[in-house]
Amino acid sequence: MLKKLLTASALTLALTAPQAHAEKIVFAIGGSPQSLQGQTARLFADRLQERLGDAHQVEYYDSAQLGDERQLVQKMRLGTVNLAAISSIMSSISDDFALFDLPFLVQDRDHLMKIDEQIVMTELAASAEARGLKVLSTWENGFRQITNNRRPISTPDDLKGLKIRTPQSEWRTLMFTQWGSNPTPMAFSELFVGLQTGVVDGQENPLTNIEGAKLNEVQKFLSITDHVYSPIWLVAGTNGWNKLPEEVQAAIRDTAREAQQWSLDEGERMDKDLLEAFAAAGMAVNHADKTAFMAASQPVYDRFAEQVGNGKQLVDKAIALGN
Repeated sequence: MLKKLLTASALTLALTAPQAHAEKIVFAIGGSPQSLQGQTARLFADRLQERLGDAHQVEYYDSAQLGDERQLVQKMRLGTVNLAAISSIMSSISDDFALFDLPFLVQDRDHLMKIDEQIVMTELAASAEARGLKVLSTWENGFRQITNNRRPISTPDDLKGLKIRTPQSEWRTLMFTQWGSNPTPMAFSELFVGLQTGVVDGQENPLTNIEGAKLNEVQKFLSITDHVYSPIWLVAGTNGWNKLPEEVQAAIRDTAREAQQWSLDEGERMDKDLLEAFAAAGMAVNHADKTAFMAASQPVYDRFAEQVGNGKQLVDKAIALGN
């Protein structure tokens, strides 16, 4: 009798064991859970788990719990992280991605999707793959705006003498140098304290990132410039990706497409709502003279054409897609 009970117990354990032995898929981002990046990533993680069922366990980490974006790239190459959402530092991995650091290149989200289909998922993805990274999808980060604690920014002259935090991107640094400010690369996780203590005067980010990190609480002026559209790329390490079963790869791609559309729609909605909310909360909002900024931006395009082998071709193709 005891033997039968033990056999029955073993059978029960065997039937309920798959979750305990589920294959892990580790997914991480550097952004906060409140940001659009964080919300999109959470949506993706939850829907992917639904698709994969008990055979796989999606472990999701936000707020740089597994490291900043540079560290996440290294971990994907090593295979300790399967998926990550990576933003501005992609241009330090492949110069081709600096296309998205060029000021005023992306006109709107429809233009973005054409660039995504005909440039990102072809030429840029191939460039990343040659460097050990698999680009799976382009998500919304948003059009970037400038905030600071000194004055409204209407033209590049208004930036002179201001310390503006930028991502750790040589192209964003070049852009703000060209516009007359003192760009200060800094990790996003350090930005709130940097603004609060006056280490930097201002910063530039999409409204959703500003709200997600509560930067509006330590900034007085919001200037609508739309100077750069920043995507977030869902990325995997090439070696780790190739080891995943085809059905898992398909589930990731399908879920990523759903997350992409959701992020674009949500980004557009949140831009309108947040602009009103920031103004109502007391931030001084102004719309910058984009013509003046564009006129001061030509040297950035010239450098891109000189430094990136097919830079002029990429720019011409992207502009043509907008026309």
